[in-house]
Amino acid sequence: MYDICKLRKLRIEKNITKREMAKRMGISESYYSKVEAGQKRLFYDMAVKIALILETKPDKIFFMKD
Repeated sequence: MYDICKLRKLRIEKNITKREMAKRMGISESYYSKVEAGQKRLFYDMAVKIALILETKPDKIFFMKD
């Protein structure tokens, strides 16, 4: 499971809106919001896209706790 707070925090630090994230990922804003809230499953390819957009490694967001 991933840390949804870390995902949101990183997105906000990069000044990226949910709408922009969704657009860059090729998914709906509604679906992205649910992913960020932990209500929808996050697939590996989506995790990689998110990491690329946020300019980090997937494991820094999704697999490691601070």
